[in-house]
Amino acid sequence: MKTSKMENPHSLSISIVFDGLLVGIFAGCIAVIYRILLNHAESLLFRIIDFTKGNAFYIAGWFAVLIILGLIVGRLVKWDEMCSGSGIPQVQGEMKGYISQNWVSVLITKITGGTLSILGGLSLGREGPSVQLGAMAAKGLAKITGKSKTKERIMEVCGSGAGLAAAFNAPLAGIMFALEEIQKNFNSSMLVCVTAGALTSDFISKNVFGLSPVFEFQLKSALPLKYYGLLILLGIILGAAGALYNCVMLKGQDIYKKLSFLKPEYRTVIPFLVSGVLCYCLPSVLAGGHAMITRLESGHLLIGSMVLLLLGKFLFSAVSFGSGAPGGIFFPLLILGAYIGSIYGTSVTGLTGISQDYIINFIILAMAGFFTAIVRAPITGVILIAEMTGTFEHFLSLAVVSLTAYVIAHLLKSEPIYESLLGRILAKKGLKTTDAAEGKVLSSFVVGTTCLAVGKKIKDVAWPEHCLIVTISRGKEEIIAKGSTVVHSGDTLVVLVEEDYLGMVTESFQLICGEITAG
Repeated sequence: MKTSKMENPHSLSISIVFDGLLVGIFAGCIAVIYRILLNHAESLLFRIIDFTKGNAFYIAGWFAVLIILGLIVGRLVKWDEMCSGSGIPQVQGEMKGYISQNWVSVLITKITGGTLSILGGLSLGREGPSVQLGAMAAKGLAKITGKSKTKERIMEVCGSGAGLAAAFNAPLAGIMFALEEIQKNFNSSMLVCVTAGALTSDFISKNVFGLSPVFEFQLKSALPLKYYGLLILLGIILGAAGALYNCVMLKGQDIYKKLSFLKPEYRTVIPFLVSGVLCYCLPSVLAGGHAMITRLESGHLLIGSMVLLLLGKFLFSAVSFGSGAPGGIFFPLLILGAYIGSIYGTSVTGLTGISQDYIINFIILAMAGFFTAIVRAPITGVILIAEMTGTFEHFLSLAVVSLTAYVIAHLLKSEPIYESLLGRILAKKGLKTTDAAEGKVLSSFVVGTTCLAVGKKIKDVAWPEHCLIVTISRGKEEIIAKGSTVVHSGDTLVVLVEEDYLGMVTESFQLICGEITAG
């Protein structure tokens, strides 16, 4: 019998790698272009501040420009509301089947709106948008090349990881974020594709921005085990602070909605005007927060100054993000975490007498813990901070702080920020995450030559409970799964799984499909 290409697992593996490489190139280039534009926009912003400072006529002119920028950004959001905010909830919604984004429109509006927002000084980050841009670049590539819906979905997950890898120069974090936060399982085929994409994207990014880590903190040594009680306390503080952050970000959106006398497209002018005031009284809190990190790295800030910058950045982030302007919270929240860690470290070293060299440790640990409390992705948080600081020697301390913060945020009943934001997007569209699809995720599994189901009808295979085979991807063909459908080697099974049983069902399918072996 003639063996078709779709039945050859080696050909399928090569195809997955090739798709990942291609997505990495496109998503990486888009994310790098976006990063370059934001860097130039932020640089231009501070040059404008220096030029206009002290001249009332120039300051008035800059406020006029800010109003125009706010109106343009508002119009872009009205044109395509999917460009609003971070972009990560939109990608999650698409993966769950709630949302279908226009990839061309999102690429145009997100890049344009995000660049103008940073030029206007809004406290927003590039990383969330880079995830969305990477996913949309991948979706566009899948559409252009005529990929099946299943492969399109895999490529979008790959693109989201590639976007984050390029934004942070952190390929491992990109891989982990795509699997932990976007895909929410560790399917081996998905892992291969995402890995290829993230590494390719990171290679492109490093060729443009260099090999240096994002943060230049110089760690001298790991924190001794006898001080780990201080890490538990730090984790508790960060868990509570993360819960407060999520609450305030969502309240910020609620306050804007109550401004019924202003049309939604005009509300984005508010953060631009606030930015105009901050330009001349507290400029360090503007844009992503690189100016704040530079000041922190200098090591010359007093606790009072750090508290002022922390509060200023926190409140302005709520004002900026709540307006719906295109931009994320990823990098700004890391800046806030760093300042919490610096304040904590400075206080602890002063009270206990331990070496001030460990203040840097507390800064790095606090970034991971604060991220985990807000996003609820501890593995990504630990790996991300390790890559961004260029050190992998502190996994134990990072894990202690992150897990403590995770538990505290959970006990305080703070929902992960991106899930809360997705719920609001769906509510606006008249959908609810409490519909029938609640607690269910789509997973995909590749049927290998050793699969126990090859040549059998679906109804004759002992599949695990708590799941439903929805479709079978066979080459470029999408087949609705029926009891009489025969499984072939090389098929990709798309399965709807109850989230509470995801681990058990995933392992069972991997065993049946031959992706892993028993024992």
